[in-house]
Amino acid sequence: MTHDKHDLYELCVQSPKDLVPLVRAIHGGDPRVLGEDFSGTAAFSHLWAERDGCSAIAVDLDEDALSFRGTHERVTKRHSDVSDVSDPIDVLFVGNFSIGYLHTREELVAYLRHVRSRLVASAGVFICDTYGGETAYTLGAVHRAHPMPGGKLCRYTWEQHEADPTTGMVTNLIHFRIERAGVIEEELFDAFVYEWRLWSIPELRDAMHESGFASTQVYAKLADAVDDEGNAYITPIVDACEELEDSFIVLIAARV
Repeated sequence: MTHDKHDLYELCVQSPKDLVPLVRAIHGGDPRVLGEDFSGTAAFSHLWAERDGCSAIAVDLDEDALSFRGTHERVTKRHSDVSDVSDPIDVLFVGNFSIGYLHTREELVAYLRHVRSRLVASAGVFICDTYGGETAYTLGAVHRAHPMPGGKLCRYTWEQHEADPTTGMVTNLIHFRIERAGVIEEELFDAFVYEWRLWSIPELRDAMHESGFASTQVYAKLADAVDDEGNAYITPIVDACEELEDSFIVLIAARV
């Protein structure tokens, strides 16, 4: 294999340059210390820490992913279970649907209570994403193509391989195919395999309230929410029937 799956993931899946201003806009203040749980390569934390006076604490059980980007003087990396980390933070972000690693409501509420204990002051905010809508439990795949250096093309596939609406459990796969001039150079099948509990918006909000958070809001994850200067404009959803598409991704915020 000549291409690292973490490189391809960052190319095709993550967009920290858009997420950083979104998280700041949702927080609404001037958060300095970020917590990134289930962080993977900690790409989000690294970009967050580029701003003067800001730092991040990235946590993941995958040591290879966590060490992928090397060190950053203002990013602390913890190879640990997210519930074993207690560093105080201003805002905590869980992206890429990773809240689904918590499979039971008991685990979810316990985790959220732990998060709340880490958030400092009354302005602390927890933010996670989830997906839903009419295709939430539909099997199938989404394909996208991403240009690479040297005239190569990475064809990325997100596949919902298994889905059980009676339990909320889904299995999602990520595949990569590298091409140059139409010739396949490399294929990475099942590069990432996720077995998740797909939490719905009301399930997450109920668990957040039970965990002691004072309020929750839902935000549509819009591709055009960040302008060319990196400023984010995002407001909570008031009427989901009008503002959400048939299949959607949302950010849910819980405030201390």
